Amino acid sequence: DVVETQEHYKSRWRSIWIMYLTMFLSSVGFSIVIMSVWPYLQKIDPTADASFLGWIIASYSIGQMLASPLFGLWSNHRPRREPLVISTAISVAANCLYAYVHVPHSHNKYYMLTARALVGFGAGNVAVVRSYIAGATSLTERTSAMANTSACQAVGFILGPVFQTCFTLIGEEGVTWKFLCLQLNMYTAPVLFGALLGVINIILIFAIFREHRVDDMGRQYKSINSDGEGSDVMDQNTEGSIDHVAVVALNILFFVILFVFAVFETIATPLTMDMYSWTRKEAVFYNGIILSVIGIESVIVFMVVKTLSKKTGERAILHAGLLIVLVGFFILLPWGKKLPNIQWQEIKNNSIPRTAPSEMLAPFWSLPDLQLPSNHTAEPVGCPVTQSWCLNTPMIYLAQYISSDVLIGLGYPVCNVMSYTLYSKVLGPKPQGVYMGWLTASGSGARILGPVFVSQIYTHLGPRWAFSLICGVVVVSLLLLEIVYKRLIAYSVRYGRMQE
Repeated sequence: DVVETQEHYKSRWRSIWIMYLTMFLSSVGFSIVIMSVWPYLQKIDPTADASFLGWIIASYSIGQMLASPLFGLWSNHRPRREPLVISTAISVAANCLYAYVHVPHSHNKYYMLTARALVGFGAGNVAVVRSYIAGATSLTERTSAMANTSACQAVGFILGPVFQTCFTLIGEEGVTWKFLCLQLNMYTAPVLFGALLGVINIILIFAIFREHRVDDMGRQYKSINSDGEGSDVMDQNTEGSIDHVAVVALNILFFVILFVFAVFETIATPLTMDMYSWTRKEAVFYNGIILSVIGIESVIVFMVVKTLSKKTGERAILHAGLLIVLVGFFILLPWGKKLPNIQWQEIKNNSIPRTAPSEMLAPFWSLPDLQLPSNHTAEPVGCPVTQSWCLNTPMIYLAQYISSDVLIGLGYPVCNVMSYTLYSKVLGPKPQGVYMGWLTASGSGARILGPVFVSQIYTHLGPRWAFSLICGVVVVSLLLLEIVYKRLIAYSVRYGRMQE
């Protein structure tokens, strides 16, 4: 009964692959600077503190939260090429702005905030991508397609830090082109590279992307987004109401999943600088490597769950993923007795005053004690005494940190892809742009609150309180999943049109 020509099949999957690429570039736009935002912020604006870092990270998600429902609504009534091209163009322009935040003489941190918010606004096209893939795949293709989409997103998170790590070879000073007022260094080169990728994406959308739509059984029918067609082309499979209890529950679960991951990626650089006395450059470099390895782990997980979900179902895998994330954060709690190195002790022991950015990479052993020129300084390392918890909270050992990374890198991708898959199946054949916009907005809201939450709690109360509260949030989400477990079924299954 499936009526689809070979030409239509090839065109449909070429368009889906363009959506994969768009998702990849969206995640690269976020992760390519995530490890360097904090040291760059300190470099361009000394008035910025760790609390403002939380707002910088969150600004991306604020922009995405505002844009996602708008782009989703747009894609429900107009050709999807329009919101895809406009959103990508906004991201390109915002990346260029980020490369120039060092130019103003004051308030540089607010220019960085604006640039990251606009990059996030452009990333609102994730709702368009997800809704298109949901509408262009049958029910049997859906889990695999959503897993591939999340895998592309994960690859973006992998390669973003890898690109950043490679660009550290340019150094903090880099090359200055005065006629362009541009400093090409380890902080600006990644975003300019991201802008180039965005331009390539726009070209491919115009050249290859086409509108396609199939029902849950894979039968082709006209899309409301092409050739000015209206909603009268919808078939009988759209009759019936959506289970809004399941929709709301999945939005909440997705919020929690993105919340805990936002906490994890935001705290990585400050935590390792405090606990292991890493310099700014070391923290960017080592965390880039760690997150890249975890990203590879995530891609493997995405490939495995496509097969595993056929045997156990998406709901059981989502439950297991949340449990793994819970264990990951539980391990991250401070358990030992050894305290972290205190920053002022390091300065006192080495007789070195506070650093100047231009000389922050000078190793301590290369500086003769008590014989330093007045302009020769080094970067202080360790846990700053301004964070009072540093004086009485045990350090988190490197083995704990890496073990937690591995577990969160396993649990997060499982939860991410299962949430999107279940959500698209619950919605069924109805246009999903607005609904996907709300799901993306809920994830963006989590990315807003997560960095702000962890930067405030971590700065003032320390890692024990921060990670204990995260464990509590995950436990509540597990209870919610148990309550709505039986309602998380596909639209066609709910109305008896297909067997589960």
